[in-house]
Formats: sequence, structure tokens, C-alpha cells
Amino acid sequence: MKNKNHHIQQFELSPLAKAGIIIANMEGREIEEHDVSTPYRDDHCQLMLAVSGEFKLNIDFETITFTAPALLFVFPEQVHQTIEVKDPKGWMISFDPSLVNQDVLQLFGNKFNNPFLLHSGSAFYQHIHILVDLIEKMQSEKPNNYLQNSIGLILNGLLNLIAGELVSDIFINKEKENRSIILKEKFIKLTKENFKTWKQASQYASALSISTSHLNDTVKSLTGSSVSAHIQEVSIIEAKRLLYFTEMTVKEIAYEVGYNEPVYFGKLFKKITKLTPLEFRNKFRDKDHLSLH
Repeated sequence: MKNKNHHIQQFELSPLAKAGIIIANMEGREIEEHDVSTPYRDDHCQLMLAVSGEFKLNIDFETITFTAPALLFVFPEQVHQTIEVKDPKGWMISFDPSLVNQDVLQLFGNKFNNPFLLHSGSAFYQHIHILVDLIEKMQSEKPNNYLQNSIGLILNGLLNLIAGELVSDIFINKEKENRSIILKEKFIKLTKENFKTWKQASQYASALSISTSHLNDTVKSLTGSSVSAHIQEVSIIEAKRLLYFTEMTVKEIAYEVGYNEPVYFGKLFKKITKLTPLEFRNKFRDKDHLSLH
């Protein structure tokens, strides 16, 4: 049942992708070229528009069950697997994250909750359905640079349309509050990129050109947690992935997520999760809904 490797299996973008983008229709065929029933992660982003069907997936230890229509977004670092799918219709778009607006991806990281349920009668649903269908039709045509650029522009338009829907119900009436939210979101992005080597709040404050106290006050006022707690949380979620999906030792995992003292790492892990690393490994591997096939 256990994965004997020391690394989580990661898949590259399909060689059939043109200019870093590929769309697959879920109806009547496999949407991936590899086994999706065992946990893995990709080196690219994935956006699913499910038009109909029932879905049960697992993303980073969270079981997600939903009935379409819905959107689902998976980032490269997230470990995921398909548990069960019934009568799926819709599309899966896989794309290189460097091709799209980075501010939009940052917004998705902060605001996108899987699944994002849709109303089939809404104008928003109709718009994104048209755009995704158009991408599929254009992909089937004989490729040239202008066509591929057009597909990239439509993908960015699609993601921007979704971003607008994510923030449409947020009203900020003070410029100071708006600046604080932007600062917090930039900090969260930095933690995902640098958690293995940056363990101090001062490192993030320096990168953001503000004082450590200002960063900590801002983050804590908006999230209820300190800067240090956020840094630790990102490290622990990666440790959880490695504990469950690989055979790396606790010592190896400690080093992998940036802690040079395995004993300290073990104490920190238990403080946050209420379990030792080995207790976590044994407990979650025994759970049926996370079992590997």
C-alpha cells in the first residue's frame, strides 16, 4: 500500500500541450495520461470546469465531494488524487503557470475555495462555458503562433473573469484596509515560495520593504495568526505530504522542509497537529478514504 519512493510522484505537462496549454474534454475519455487514482502532484496548474457529474477527490488531506456545475483549481505543489467520479462532463485545462497573470494566481491562492460551485443559469457560468468551449475548438485547429497566442489570451481572460467573480462580493471602504490585504496576500505568496529557507519574520519583512512589527501586526489583525505561525503552517503541510506519500524518515523530512534540528521539528509538528510525525503517518495511512490503490 505504501509508496516506496523518497519523493512524491510529479508529472510534467503533457507533450501534447501546445505552447504550454492543453485542454481535455472529460466526456467519454481519460482526462489524464497517467493513473489519477494514486496521489501525485503536477509541475503545472489545473483548472476544471465540471458541467455535470459527481466527483470525489482528495487535495492535501482534504476529501472534496461535490456535484457539478463547479470549478476546481489545483496548484503545482498540491498533492491530489481522484477517488471516485460518476458521469463527468466538462473540461480540464492544464497550463504552465508562467503563462498567466501572476496577480490572478496569487488571488486564487488566497480566495479560491475548492470546489467553487456554480449556478448554471447565471451569466458568469454562461461566459466561462463559452470561453472554455472556444479554447477546445481552437486547440483542435492547425496550430500557428498567432493561434497559440490567441488561446493564451483567452485563458488569461477566463482566469480574470473567475478572479472578478471571486472578489465581486468583497467591498472595502478604506484605502488603508485595502493596502493591508494586499500586503498580507504578498506575504502568503512569499511563504509558499520560500518556507524552506526563510524561517524568520524579518526575512519576509525585508523582502516586502517594511518593518517586522508592521508585517506581524498586519498579518495578525487580518488572520488572527502571527507571521511565525503562517511560516510554520506552510512547512508542516509539506511535511504532512512527505510523511504520507513517501518513505522518507522524519529526520530526512525535517531537513527537506528547512529544519536542521529534527528534534525541534518533531516538537513543532506535535504542537501544531497534536500528533508526532510517526503518529500522523500511521493514523492517516490507516484511513480508508486516503488509502493508496
